[in-house]
Amino acid sequence: MNDERSYSAFAGHRLIATADLATTLLKAKQRLDLGEAETVLIFDDSSGRQIDFDLRGTPAEALARLQAHPHVLSLQGPPRSGPGRPKLGVVSREVSLLPRHWDWLEAQPQGLSGALRRLVDQARHSEPDKQRARAAREAVGRLMSALAGDLPGYEEAGRALYAKDQARYEKLIAGWPKDVKAHLRRLSREAAQLEGPALIP
Repeated sequence: MNDERSYSAFAGHRLIATADLATTLLKAKQRLDLGEAETVLIFDDSSGRQIDFDLRGTPAEALARLQAHPHVLSLQGPPRSGPGRPKLGVVSREVSLLPRHWDWLEAQPQGLSGALRRLVDQARHSEPDKQRARAAREAVGRLMSALAGDLPGYEEAGRALYAKDQARYEKLIAGWPKDVKAHLRRLSREAAQLEGPALIP
C-alpha cells in the first residue's frame, strides 16, 4: 500500500505513534500486547475519523489483514476491470431539485448525470485550497471530540476552532494533556496554513 496519509494512535491521552498506517498499527499492537488497561484508538489524521483494525495474532498476521481492510481498499480507488479500463464506481442516489433545475439539466448535451458530474468537478477544482482547509478543520474537530470531549473548555475551544481564531484556540487547549494539546495544535495550524498564514499567530 502506497499511502502518504498520517495516522495517529492514542492510549488514553498519551500519543503512541504518528506515522504511516503500517507503522502506527504496529506501535498500537505493541502497546496492546503489553496488556495495559487503556483503550488504544487509531485515527486517520486527514479525516479525523477513528478506524478500527483487527490487531490479533502476530504483527505479520495483523499487517496481512490490512490489505483487505475497507479503509485501505477505499484509498486504492475502484478496482480495474482490465488494462487501462478502471470501473467508474457509479452510485445511484436520489436528488431533489426544483422544476427549473430539472429543465436546465435535461437541456444539457450529455444528459442529467453528465451535467451533474461536470458541475461537481467544476466546484471541486474552483477552490481546492479552500475545500482542503475546510476538510482539515473538520478533521481537527472530529479528533478533538474523540480525544478531548470530556476535557475542560472543550465546547469553547470548538467554537474558537470553527471561528478560525487560532490564538484563542491554542490558549483554550493550553491546559490539556501534553500529547493531545500538541497533536491538535499541529493539525489546527496545518488547517490554518491552508487558509492563509495571517490566521496563524
